[in-house]
Amino acid sequence: MKARDFLRKNGSMILRWLYSLGLELPYCYGSETRTYLPDFIVQIDNGHGEKDLLNLIVEIKSLRREDAKGKKSTMETYWIPGVNNNGQFGRWAFAEFTEVYQIESDFKAKVEKEFDNMIGRVIAARHQRNNQ
Repeated sequence: MKARDFLRKNGSMILRWLYSLGLELPYCYGSETRTYLPDFIVQIDNGHGEKDLLNLIVEIKSLRREDAKGKKSTMETYWIPGVNNNGQFGRWAFAEFTEVYQIESDFKAKVEKEFDNMIGRVIAARHQRNNQ
């Protein structure tokens, strides 16, 4: 299944899927600085409503070269936490799919994880308010 077909099939969660729209993200490969262009950005309503969509950067790798590790590490360690901490650009997550036949289950797992994280934050905030 092509990634585009998968994204269209799972439209109940997905409000928009876009090519990377010129988003260029720097990362390091050895001592060299390179630019990463994501395959897709998928905007998902995972329970927050249309005004607060999850922007999921999707990378599809059938062959994972060494530089892909640097991209993934940069995204998960620096870019995603940084942009989410800033808060001005919405909510972001990153998913790398390497097994073509597992894309559907991996995608659903990533969305479910983000939804569970959201629920956990809501419960923790309510618990904190109740204990004040």
